[in-house]
Amino acid sequence: MLASFGLPFFILAFIYLTIGIYPGSSRSILASDAFSQFSNFHASFRNAMLGKQSFLYSWHASLGLNYLSLISYYLGGVFTPFVLFFPNQLMPDALYFLTLLKVGSAGLAFWFYAKHTFAIDKWAHVTLAVSYALMSFIIAHSEIIMWIDALIYLPLIIWGIDRLLLLQKPRVLFFSYLLLFISSFYMGFMIGIFSVLYFLVRLISNFKTNKSKILPYGITSILAGGASMIIILPAVLDLRTNGEELTQITQLKTEATNFLDIFMKNMIGVYDTTKYGSIPFIYIGLLPLTFCLFYFVTKSIAHKEKILFAALFAILIASFYLVPLNLFWQGMHAPNMFLFRYAYLFSFLVIMLAGYGWEQFKPEYWPRLVAVLISLMLLFCFAMGLRGDNEYTYVKFGSFVLTICFLLLYILVFTFTAKDSFTKKTARILLLAVVCCEAAINTNGMVRGILNDWNYASRSLYTEPYPAIKNLVDQTKTSNQTFYRLENLDPVSSNDSFNYGYSGISMFSSIRNRHSSSYLDRLGFRSRGTNLNIRYANNTLLMDGFTGIKYNLTTTPLNKFGFKEKAKEAAYQLYENDYALPLAFLTDASVTKVIQPENDNLTSQTNLVNALSGENLHYFDFYPLSVVKTDNTTVTNNGNFLRLTEEKANIAKDITWSLTIPAHRQAYLSLYPEDFAELESSTVTILINGQKRKTQINISGQYYDLGYYDKETTITFTASFYGTKSIGLQNPQVVTLDTTAYEKAMKRLQQNGVPLTTGNRSATGNFSAKEDQLLITTIPFDKGWQVKIDGKKVPITAFQDAFLAVKVKAGKHNITLRYLPPGFILGVALFISCLVLFYFFDRFYQKKR
Repeated sequence: MLASFGLPFFILAFIYLTIGIYPGSSRSILASDAFSQFSNFHASFRNAMLGKQSFLYSWHASLGLNYLSLISYYLGGVFTPFVLFFPNQLMPDALYFLTLLKVGSAGLAFWFYAKHTFAIDKWAHVTLAVSYALMSFIIAHSEIIMWIDALIYLPLIIWGIDRLLLLQKPRVLFFSYLLLFISSFYMGFMIGIFSVLYFLVRLISNFKTNKSKILPYGITSILAGGASMIIILPAVLDLRTNGEELTQITQLKTEATNFLDIFMKNMIGVYDTTKYGSIPFIYIGLLPLTFCLFYFVTKSIAHKEKILFAALFAILIASFYLVPLNLFWQGMHAPNMFLFRYAYLFSFLVIMLAGYGWEQFKPEYWPRLVAVLISLMLLFCFAMGLRGDNEYTYVKFGSFVLTICFLLLYILVFTFTAKDSFTKKTARILLLAVVCCEAAINTNGMVRGILNDWNYASRSLYTEPYPAIKNLVDQTKTSNQTFYRLENLDPVSSNDSFNYGYSGISMFSSIRNRHSSSYLDRLGFRSRGTNLNIRYANNTLLMDGFTGIKYNLTTTPLNKFGFKEKAKEAAYQLYENDYALPLAFLTDASVTKVIQPENDNLTSQTNLVNALSGENLHYFDFYPLSVVKTDNTTVTNNGNFLRLTEEKANIAKDITWSLTIPAHRQAYLSLYPEDFAELESSTVTILINGQKRKTQINISGQYYDLGYYDKETTITFTASFYGTKSIGLQNPQVVTLDTTAYEKAMKRLQQNGVPLTTGNRSATGNFSAKEDQLLITTIPFDKGWQVKIDGKKVPITAFQDAFLAVKVKAGKHNITLRYLPPGFILGVALFISCLVLFYFFDRFYQKKR
């Protein structure tokens, strides 16, 4: 048991050590989404455990979010509470230990399954457990830490089905299903489908004996699923409102796949990418692969059983190549990178059948096993010989050589075993050592693949800014009794608000309120497509005021009208906005008829603010630019679009402009790409008045701040583009905001403001309405909100299908808003009732047995 947990744990820890990752190391384990998402989400979970926010709702997730839904997708595992022992600043270490703990637990879980399933030597159980825990899928996707939980429960669920079929004992199955669904409804869907197929295989292979188990299996599964509704039901209801549309099937074959994929991805250390254009990660070890094939060639296993498992293999392999099946496993939704997310089911099927094949192996069968090993060698040679010159370039010759060498090693080990050259125990330990060595080499290939593909971020990027940001954020909390928002112009990541506990705009999450994000996109906060991302950077002062951005953090001096410096901490400065609106404000009900064009965010901003304030003011003016000079840039202008093409590769394309800004204006450079698809990770750095600010063009907004000017001023500024050979832009121009008009509108709105004091999942306040009006909040509309005015429940509505609003009568009132995720009460009731029902079902079934 200790070996099954400890060997994968320490092998992975050793591989991390070889690239400089260990507790307190300068290089962190944060790669890919682990840096921006999982570190911050786990930090927010710790905040919730400490009572700093609710487990049901978070004000710190962009404008506000159903936090239980986020937990269900990102944080539902039983290991997550261990983050309590790590301060938020040390979250990289928390994820390091959680990754090792989960990988070790996967090995332990498979050992329990193997020990009670396969009649093989105890060290053989450990050998299979190590192979399972260090399969390519787990390590190659180790940065997606939430997925590992599901692979812990997969062998326990299959063991639970076997116990139900053979021993009429449903408890392991029930609790494994329950923990799986609570940990990850997404992976739970895939494993749920696979486990049903496995049950059908067992049922058909021995229908006469197993048909009586159909009802117990169905009852156990349904009750486990019902109990998991405490997490799943609120998540499903949220996804119905905010989830993406199902992916349209436009082709039959999956992209980038080829007929040699199965061979190539079963070689040692083969890593292509986890971005787009990858093929499935299915490697789980050469020894399991060998015994899986041996399972099909041994004569002691019934042909019917072999055919059924071969059919299950055929379904999985066909899914790799056929788009409809591929999408089905992933909920009919094409994944955003990290493709073929169900590929671990293929690996599990390999190692499961390997266990059954190993059971049948005897020393006198070694010629047949050697024949399998030699056949594998020939197949790998065949695959390498058939690949084209430009195909499978990521399969290095060293991987092929290692694969052949280890197959030869296994031939030698089993040959010595057959000839009694070693004692049985010595042979098993030797075999375990060879498997551990192979697993370590493959793990090294996967980890270094991640390093090259995504890079493991420096710890300092995460930890060094933490004290300054945290102290300044805490200062704002002590200075405010009512709700406000804050944004960092030099963020650590897009999800800083989760970590530091402030409310802002920016967020990168699969769980989001798509309606509010889509509306903010129309108002200039870029959130394109499926609203997976939303960014605060590069919008206007009008939207700072409307969304209640009271504070900005920055590492460079800020020149924004109405923002005054309040504090400094290390590299960061805190600025306070005099014109931020409260969380709610009163306005005329006719505001619901305001016209807001889809593709003209400045007109949308103007119309919205004028409608809310009752004014009719002109805010924005446009000015053409004069090019002063260019550097490493060829400029082409076709009238509507400007194209900048680099002259030397991998050097920034610089263009310098000049313009005279009128008095009392906030100036912005307007940069809108001609084609977002060509941008990739293209960045722009604006140099103005000696200050630089860098943003990613396809993610951040359109209006790059050039500063506030209270007198007529001629400015010269430079834009440096980097990341693509050329970039096309709608003719760049400067947009100016009339700060006099802006100040008048904001003061009018502040007079109508309704400051609210927020609790963990509530908001309260008092207001006085001179007439029947509409109270609009900048709280994202969600059906989980309940509003009471003077203690009486009132209906709510969605302003622009985005924000919570409520009609109010004239007079003085008290308002209370409280949030409860839709379906949560029913989910709790199902959780309790299904646990009780299973208790009585289990007692009845045991007595019957």
